[in-house]
Amino acid sequence: MSVLIKIGIGLITSKVIAIFIGPSGMALIGNMRNFMTSIESIATLGLNGGIIKTVAENKDDSEKINKILSTIFIAFLAVAILLSIVLLLFADYFNHKIFGQNYQYSFVFKVLAVAIPFYTLSIFLLSVINGLGKFKNVIYINIVGNIIGLLVSVLLIMYFQTLGALLAIVITPSLLFLVTLYFINKEISILNILRKKNFDFAVIKDLSSYSLMALFSGIFGSLIYLAIRKNVIATVGIQEAGYWESITRISGYYLMFATTLISVYYLPKLSTSKKNEETRAIFLSYFKNILPVFILGVTVIYFLRFFIIKILFTKEFIPVENLFFWQLSGDIFKVASFILGYQFIARKMTKIFILTEVFSLTLMFASSYYLTFLFGIEGVVMAHAVTYFVYFIVLVFYFRKTIFFKRN
Repeated sequence: MSVLIKIGIGLITSKVIAIFIGPSGMALIGNMRNFMTSIESIATLGLNGGIIKTVAENKDDSEKINKILSTIFIAFLAVAILLSIVLLLFADYFNHKIFGQNYQYSFVFKVLAVAIPFYTLSIFLLSVINGLGKFKNVIYINIVGNIIGLLVSVLLIMYFQTLGALLAIVITPSLLFLVTLYFINKEISILNILRKKNFDFAVIKDLSSYSLMALFSGIFGSLIYLAIRKNVIATVGIQEAGYWESITRISGYYLMFATTLISVYYLPKLSTSKKNEETRAIFLSYFKNILPVFILGVTVIYFLRFFIIKILFTKEFIPVENLFFWQLSGDIFKVASFILGYQFIARKMTKIFILTEVFSLTLMFASSYYLTFLFGIEGVVMAHAVTYFVYFIVLVFYFRKTIFFKRN
């Protein structure tokens, strides 16, 4: 229900953006979303997953849990304050880099500077609640947060158009802070735990493998996609960049089902599997039961693409239908790769994770530049398909002994 509500809210927001802003505004929103992903990764030090796992493992040891929570809280707060100062001082610089000289949205970065500490602490509190095993509370928080976010986003977009949409991106995540604070106070006395004397740098060091993977993916990945979109704007135009952002949003809605299923169901299984035979069974279960359903789903989406565009957007977005084939093809290989890529996280295989990320992002960057030059905006989604096809083949080759494991 939480995922369905989130998707429903996303669909409504997309429609409002399409009506009040149009394709060009959609492209600028895409740039801001990429920037926000990088900021989130830096602000949380990439520790979200590590917090959940560590809290879950130590929730019965009050002394250790106090040390863990105090250390992470102090680290998060320090980084958030530093980020706020940087955003305030260099708001004009970030505006130029993210939006270009033709747009003046420095105010957005100043608002983000104020919001980022609350945003960071809400992520921290939500991760703690998740780690404590209070899954229903996590779901309630996400539902309430998404509904509040929808109301704020719609009002801001209606009254301030593009500026309102950009402000919604930076404001709405921070609104979760009060909601998460309410729920966590029902479980633990957060003020009694968060003390300076409990700070222990060894906690951060123990979580560094999670941090490196999430930081690299969040920062480097977002910057690559930001560079690609800026190239699209410069090469074929901001309208076309908006079309690409539109197909990416559609893709994000149905991919949410796959990512949620893997993180909730398959990742814990991969983390606890000890033998190649057990891991192979998990892989095969995913390929036999999940992937075929996903392929069927995107096939239906492809044939309903005109109807989907009319529902989600406006007539201005009709050219998006030309991007569906390559985007959906790439997403099939992306989903096929998910279960293999999550093995890196489950096994804390930091080095090979970073190497494969560098490879795939470099391939995406290079192929999108080349194919955009040859085929225009369709070249970007072609590059998406090529990248994830090659990435899938690389992962199959790397895990070949596990995938093709046979009992003697």
